[in-house]
Amino acid sequence: MPRFRLDIEYDGSLFAGWQHQADQPSVQQAIEQAIEKFCGEAVRLRAAGRTDAGVHATAQVAHVDLAKAWPDDKVRDAVNAHLQAAGARIVILKATIVPDDFDARFSAIGRHYLYRILNRRAPSALEKGKVWWVPKRLDAAAMHEAAKLLLGRHDFTTFRSTQCQANSPIRTLERLDVSRAGDDLIEVRASARSFLHNQVRSMVGSLKRVGDGGWTSGDLKAALEARDRAACGQVAPPDGLFLIGVDYPG
Repeated sequence: MPRFRLDIEYDGSLFAGWQHQADQPSVQQAIEQAIEKFCGEAVRLRAAGRTDAGVHATAQVAHVDLAKAWPDDKVRDAVNAHLQAAGARIVILKATIVPDDFDARFSAIGRHYLYRILNRRAPSALEKGKVWWVPKRLDAAAMHEAAKLLLGRHDFTTFRSTQCQANSPIRTLERLDVSRAGDDLIEVRASARSFLHNQVRSMVGSLKRVGDGGWTSGDLKAALEARDRAACGQVAPPDGLFLIGVDYPG
């Protein structure tokens, strides 16, 4: 059976996350249903990252095994046609036949996230659900300096959901940058081989505390070293989080 890699973009606002839910719509289920309508096969996708409810993606990656080696463009266009007919805000950017040992989740060697904070007094009329609106002026430079304390290999228990199913809280954070993109927008970019459940949103929420003066860099370091979920700052809402890249060998 040929294996297809799917590169996917989606608006997570209307979904209960990537993964199948018993009684709520999921991105995974919507794509699987579109594939079944296209080729008549009931399939199960595996994705690089199981994004939470309300989280978006510009570069999610999944794989699926189909019975026939359809042309790449045919898979992309046919699945997109069924997704659009269903009103799903999901697009298959590319479909590619890959080796049988390619696994969207386990072959990945890096994941990249972007978190967007709208930092102005007025809310957004056009980007509701795509940013975290914080009306109080934040010190992005202070947030960036504090973020450096989280880089490297640490026990991230403080920034891990109590529902996280990972075997270990140890992760190596390769990038955590905070910068202003224009006067009103703050961007937080995070990269690692893998992340814990809610790790990015937890780190962003704690960095926001530094930005508004509620915490110092020392407070953030103490929170990390506490290895205690109760020491975490506010968990940032899912609205501003985007999965923007997944790396694979070669």
